[in-house]
Amino acid sequence: MLTGQKRALYVRGIFTRIAGQYDRMNRLMTGGQDRRWRSEAIRTLALQPGQQLLDLGTGTGDLAREALKQEAAIKVAAADFTLQMMLTGKQRGELPFLCTDALQVPFADNTFDGVVSGFLMRNVGDLDRALAEQFRVLKPGGRLVILETTRPRRNLLSPFIWLHMHLVIPLLGGTVSGFREAYRYLPDSSEQFLSAEELAARMSAAGFKQVGFRLLMFGTIAIHWGSKV
Repeated sequence: MLTGQKRALYVRGIFTRIAGQYDRMNRLMTGGQDRRWRSEAIRTLALQPGQQLLDLGTGTGDLAREALKQEAAIKVAAADFTLQMMLTGKQRGELPFLCTDALQVPFADNTFDGVVSGFLMRNVGDLDRALAEQFRVLKPGGRLVILETTRPRRNLLSPFIWLHMHLVIPLLGGTVSGFREAYRYLPDSSEQFLSAEELAARMSAAGFKQVGFRLLMFGTIAIHWGSKV
């Protein structure tokens, strides 16, 4: 597996190539369920009027838009390190997009009331550093919510999950986007990522309290949360 700067360049290249079809593929791969997951992730933040939210790894801005839909009177910073994803998102309406790396977040300590990410954490080159940066920019009492794929536990559905991830998704992704490699990366990075329990433990090690998670989509997706006390 690639690490460090090589991984960052590889990931940025993939998302640059598929930016135009990214949202459409999310809808197709999940049967539209990704919209519900994002809605649940934002509700978990319990944002209040006047609070500040960082959507880190915002992509085309779906989570930021959902946050503003649920609570219009908040301030949102939508940050990503792939310019083409943000340019694609900008076509859907104005958001305060910011080009930044999750390992070097350009905000002062104790800035945000909430930090949220969607399908970011398995792509970062240094997970512990990314968590440390999110902890740093949160205010005391602030909340982190992570929506991410998770390595599923073995069960009776495992063969069908494997077929969907390794056959259906690459075939569909290659047909729609013309870049099949990106949709081989998706299942591979998901299977090589942490289990939900392991990610929760890393969040606790980073200093987060009241850490928990909820499994979705037959245990292949998880919403994690934790607070900076």
